[in-house]
Amino acid sequence: MSETKYESKITSACCTATQAYRVLSDLKNLERVRDLIPKDKIQELEIESDYVRIKVDGLAQKITIAIVERAENDFVKFGIEGVPMDAHLWIQMKEVSSVDTRIRLTIKADIPMMFRMMIGNKLQTGLDQAAEMLAQFPYAQWQ
Repeated sequence: MSETKYESKITSACCTATQAYRVLSDLKNLERVRDLIPKDKIQELEIESDYVRIKVDGLAQKITIAIVERAENDFVKFGIEGVPMDAHLWIQMKEVSSVDTRIRLTIKADIPMMFRMMIGNKLQTGLDQAAEMLAQFPYAQWQ
């Protein structure tokens, strides 16, 4: 198996990198958008500061997404457990101005070749949608 890398498009959030980092580095902030999570896809959702544990419709076990590394105003790195592969997710932030921070999501995962062909486009689409969603957060108001 070889590691596969997927990167979202770069989006622009109306905030400083400090504001984005404060929100994105504490997963408890997901409570603010809990109502936006599709209830028909997620059966259980547990949110703590350093991890989120979910039970997704169609999967036998819970998935845990946990923060494994932080670099202030730069990135938050997550490990993903409960999936049949080694996977990591990064949220990267780059401040361009006091009202413009660029955000990009990256996933690196050991995905078997046959699965890459089946899920590659879905992963890419999901990353792009997540980056768009993160760009819309009202970071300055969530302090």
